[in-house]
Amino acid sequence: MSSTPVAVVTGANKGIGFAIVRALCKQFQGDVYLTARDPGRGQAAMAKLQEEGLHPFFHQLDIDDLQSIRALRDFLKEKYGGLNVLVNNAGIAFKVLDPAPFAVQAEVTLKTNFFGTRNVCTELLPLVKPYGRVVNVSSVASISSLANCSKELQQKFRSDTITEEELVKLMTKFVEDTKNNTHKKEGWPNTAYGVSKIGVTVLSRIQARMINEKRKGDHILINACCPGWVRTDMAGPKAPKSPDEGAETPVYLALLPADADRPHGQFVSDKTVRTW
Repeated sequence: MSSTPVAVVTGANKGIGFAIVRALCKQFQGDVYLTARDPGRGQAAMAKLQEEGLHPFFHQLDIDDLQSIRALRDFLKEKYGGLNVLVNNAGIAFKVLDPAPFAVQAEVTLKTNFFGTRNVCTELLPLVKPYGRVVNVSSVASISSLANCSKELQQKFRSDTITEEELVKLMTKFVEDTKNNTHKKEGWPNTAYGVSKIGVTVLSRIQARMINEKRKGDHILINACCPGWVRTDMAGPKAPKSPDEGAETPVYLALLPADADRPHGQFVSDKTVRTW
């Protein structure tokens, strides 16, 4: 079993995920795994980084597929006895003009962005070694979407005692409410992406609390972050930040020094803790 530290980045064949892998290859003292749903695209991304003189490793990962998540889990357990850095970057967003009905967009978006991310965490968080770092890539859309929720929903999502079970029920309810076309009446904002990222931010807060309770002495730090508006296939060409600039905050959180005890359980953008 290798004692080399290991970092894993999900959804890393392009965009911000790819830029995070590039930066970690330069700054992280250990093995860096670029993961992607499609092995062909993953290998092509690897080749690009190898041309730059970097040496990432590849492992297939589709966060919508529990078997795929568990295959990565077993691989990490067997080869490294766990992991040191996990960056949950994989996510999707429908284009503004996409003709798919809102209920379909809600179900598909939450399936990946919230439920897929949660499944990765369920399987991989128990493997995170002492002084490990977990970064869940959320979005500033989670803050604006929270502001557009009803007061009652805002209170629930800001609660310091909300459980993962309660959060899952709320995310499931949003999808159901969109199917019944009652989501606005029920106090939800009209954005599936925004709600999915509320889920990611709140999940991070819950995970940080749980780690404190179960593994207090392990000095693991878990945070959600917003990379900013970045020029990617998802956000379009007009965005002000390059992918490398978008990677800065996630990489900063992934590489927090061993003696750091915060940020933890926070929402961070531009390397600064934001009020949730």
